[in-house]
Amino acid sequence: MTPEQYCQSKAAVSGSSFYYSFLFLPLPRRQAITALYAFCREVDDVVDQCQDLSVASAKLNWWRQELVDLFSGKPTHPISKALQPHLSDYDIRHEWLNAILDGMEMDLAGSRYPDFGHLKKYCYRVAGVVGILSASIFGYQDKQTLAYAEKLGEALQLINIIRDVGDDARRGRIYLPVNELQRFNVPAADIFNRHYSDHFVALMQFQAERARSIYQEACALLPKIDRRAQRAGLMMAAIYLALLGEIEHENMRVLHQRISLPPLRKLWLAWKVWIRG
Repeated sequence: MTPEQYCQSKAAVSGSSFYYSFLFLPLPRRQAITALYAFCREVDDVVDQCQDLSVASAKLNWWRQELVDLFSGKPTHPISKALQPHLSDYDIRHEWLNAILDGMEMDLAGSRYPDFGHLKKYCYRVAGVVGILSASIFGYQDKQTLAYAEKLGEALQLINIIRDVGDDARRGRIYLPVNELQRFNVPAADIFNRHYSDHFVALMQFQAERARSIYQEACALLPKIDRRAQRAGLMMAAIYLALLGEIEHENMRVLHQRISLPPLRKLWLAWKVWIRG
């Protein structure tokens, strides 16, 4: 299996919304974004699948050294080898990939987020940076596009958090800010015990409204000159917004299930954005 095939397999198996937006890209950009996505999936799996925190921490430290080796021209992992040819072409920076690992370490620490400001820092590391890297791969002329991409990444991560409240609770995690749970009178125990209430629905509606608001802020930042180049990111956004609508349609019942869109609908949403240009 070649490094590119390894990354392709990692992306396809996940069934992620990201995968469907990649399909429309020219081959070199598609290979670069697929390698980036595979990296994100690989390090995220370290956190989600390792039961022993010391093992997970050691693996993340291994990846930190692998990034040093990658940018020194000596990668050893298939994902690093797949990324290497694209580093200079698409301005893929060591500091940005390292920031993603910082976000993974925040997950290992398992700390709760007292308010949205602290959660925002986490979102920047695990999603805002990915947005910036993705925008660099898609191509841009106006530097403001990177600000758009960072904010779009934040919005999509907030939708992820909404979708995964139940899954995350089963891993012992709650990403929703502590002061917002208190504001809406939702004890953490209700989330861990999958207890629905009107208070929980109101809390989640607040989260959805904020995610939509940040998405709108992101779109307002996207320069017209770069809209066509950034269509892949807009495809992801269309899929995520449809997912958010589906969650709302289900009355925010995310504690006992992981709501998702069927692959055909994702492809259709992506295609609609692509043909609009």
